[in-house]
Amino acid sequence: MFKRKLNALGYPKSSTFDPSVVEQCKELVIWLEDQKIRHYKVENRVFLKTANAKSWPAALEKYLKDVDYPFTKKNQNMVIDWLLGLAVRLEYGDDVEKYNSVSPEKVEKPKENGASAKSPLQDINEKSMEFRTGVRSLAKVLDIPIHPDDTVTLEAVKILIEERLSTPALEAAKTTSKPVGRAVPIDDIKLGFDTGDPMINKAAKALRLLHINELRKLQTQVNEAIVAVQAITANPKTDQRLGKIGR
Repeated sequence: MFKRKLNALGYPKSSTFDPSVVEQCKELVIWLEDQKIRHYKVENRVFLKTANAKSWPAALEKYLKDVDYPFTKKNQNMVIDWLLGLAVRLEYGDDVEKYNSVSPEKVEKPKENGASAKSPLQDINEKSMEFRTGVRSLAKVLDIPIHPDDTVTLEAVKILIEERLSTPALEAAKTTSKPVGRAVPIDDIKLGFDTGDPMINKAAKALRLLHINELRKLQTQVNEAIVAVQAITANPKTDQRLGKIGR
């Protein structure tokens, strides 16, 4: 899940990096600070390099605080991904003209075999721990409930990104002034019956809210249709030559 950013930054061990190995994570953090982030002066980076297995968590905690890590949760994959993103942004800032000069025409497109190009997701092992950890970390960041089937969770992430975070959605949000609703905890919503299973109760509440939302949309469309019909029938044109009223 980190290979693209590692390759973009030129990390020499990108092909063998394993985020589940603490020593490898420590080595990557030190490399990022030395080569890309450079938050400290050289002499002030010693505490990272000399930290042993026991003192490393405290050293990493201090480092994240100093570089303004924005999240309260410090899941190892989230931390690595954020630091890589920070390094990429700083790398871009160091040589803006170089990266801005790259156009789609200059990027070599992958050759297609057959009728369609190979999907970038085709080689992902859905049962691997790396896939599961990545999807669940992303779901937590986006505040999406985690489904037992990680592919379902990934589909929910995809839908949310398309509806809320895609470029068209963000552009539409700028031009649409919708009133901001108040978040209501799902536990405060009354279902009206009890299935005996708390998880099923929550699912039923969510379905009920979705149903109410669809009914509201339908009512809005009905109201718009009524207004349109009234606009047509309220002021008919009169043809006095024919002695008739109408169009």
